[in-house]
Amino acid sequence: MRLRVVLAILGLIAATVPLALPWLKTPVILALCNGLAALGVLLLIRAGQVSFGHAMYLCASGYAVAFLSRAWQLDTIVLILCGTLTGVIMGALVGLFVVRYREIFFGMLNLAFSMGMFSVLGKFGGVTGGTDGLRFDRPTVAGMQLGRDSFETVLLYVALAAAVLCALAVQRYCASVPGQALAAIKTNETRLEYLGISAKRVFWGAYVLSAGLCALGGSVFALAQGLVTPELGYWVRSGEIVFIAILGGAGHAAGAFLGAVVFEFVKLYAAALLTGAWQMVLGIALIVIIFAAPKGLVGLLDRAKGGARAVAGDA
Repeated sequence: MRLRVVLAILGLIAATVPLALPWLKTPVILALCNGLAALGVLLLIRAGQVSFGHAMYLCASGYAVAFLSRAWQLDTIVLILCGTLTGVIMGALVGLFVVRYREIFFGMLNLAFSMGMFSVLGKFGGVTGGTDGLRFDRPTVAGMQLGRDSFETVLLYVALAAAVLCALAVQRYCASVPGQALAAIKTNETRLEYLGISAKRVFWGAYVLSAGLCALGGSVFALAQGLVTPELGYWVRSGEIVFIAILGGAGHAAGAFLGAVVFEFVKLYAAALLTGAWQMVLGIALIVIIFAAPKGLVGLLDRAKGGARAVAGDA
């Protein structure tokens, strides 16, 4: 399965369907934001590690967007760049500590940082708005003040462009020397050190990239909502990102966005039809995927493609 073909199909759907059905704009934007965050988690999974606190980078970038928008009323693209940079800087600092650990210690240490930030945001209400969060006005786009519908259309295409470019960049990174070294951390980290390659340095670089991807998704998410709350960095949110990554599959970067689209729409319809029980529906969906397709939706597509080739060969 070629990544570019999958991304082209997803991109075409994401670009055209919301225009025909305007009410789908927001769910698609949120799905793309979740996909960017899951793409960052997939990098860590490639090294055999899972973070249970990566939502803190979505949250940090969202609050950066809110603070900057309220203080200086910056343009949309500038806000996205600043929010992403906030996540990168924060990831570089936190990464200095967490990349020293592996497995459950790595996951729980990220969770500790995330919950610490969640508590701070909730307690200092005079600055952060407390549990109610911060609202901010819709920013300009290239100096123009747009209406809600037009602004969402711009955000849709910005998120779509970011998703495609980031997916291609991550896939190229995985095929590069640092990407191969990152995969070696999962299989044989000791041998990697014997070759003279610092596993901590390789992992730190991937961790910073992962934080940046989450922050990019968080920046667009905050702009789409016009509101940020501490809940954006809660551990449940981190669990959703890991859920999406597993659902989509770690075999391809496209898996992050496949999983995000399925997650967002299952959640949307399950919440509407089974109020209060949509988490159960998502849990059942994950269990089915784990048993039916251990490699996620991407693995399922690969298997279907292999079966089609076998049938064509027999014919």
